[in-house]
Amino acid sequence: MKRSEINAIIENGIAFLNKHQFKLPPFAYFTPKDWAEKSHEYDEIRNNLLGWDITDFGSGDFHKVGLFLFTLRNGNLKNPADKKPYAEKIMIVEEGQVTPYHFHWHKMEDIINRGGGNLLVKVYNATEDDEFSKDDVEIQIDGRHYTVPAGAIIRLTPGESMTMTTRLYHSFWAEEGCGTALIGEVSQVNDDSTDNRFYKPTGRFPDIEEDEPAKYLLGNEYPKAK
Repeated sequence: MKRSEINAIIENGIAFLNKHQFKLPPFAYFTPKDWAEKSHEYDEIRNNLLGWDITDFGSGDFHKVGLFLFTLRNGNLKNPADKKPYAEKIMIVEEGQVTPYHFHWHKMEDIINRGGGNLLVKVYNATEDDEFSKDDVEIQIDGRHYTVPAGAIIRLTPGESMTMTTRLYHSFWAEEGCGTALIGEVSQVNDDSTDNRFYKPTGRFPDIEEDEPAKYLLGNEYPKAK
């Protein structure tokens, strides 16, 4: 991805979040110059990859296969001193913009439609060899438990949430004609380096062409504290 594209996606995302009265914490707006001056007081943000996360999953076409995320809070499984057992993200999903099939080995999460358009989620159980299972899938939506056929598409309207259990393949996108969706995630600790299993080989963090200066740093770009 080009840095200019990432800058524009973040600026447009901030405007969308403000429209929906979803306010980000102050560190969201730290510039690269700010980060160069921040001390060890901010190591939780650095170490736990809080902040901006813009990815095209290696597709080269963010608006077709991609996702806007901001990690608000997270623990750290690699740091025994970090006792925080939970994480939270806010995401923006465009109409028809696909997040590829993946599951998590350890993390359970709730995906929450916070507003805007509808979110469509397609689900499969994983077999022992990590293929798509033909078995029915147990669905948990806001305390309701029921089963659907493998490959079913679940519609989450604003206010609805769905629990993603471990080893549940899911792919999602905003429904065409219904608008961009504001999506929350509340989960156990998130570790994108070890706990994502994509069905097809996928690039989680983008390779960036530096065609202009960064307005904000992504969560995996922070410099170490001096």
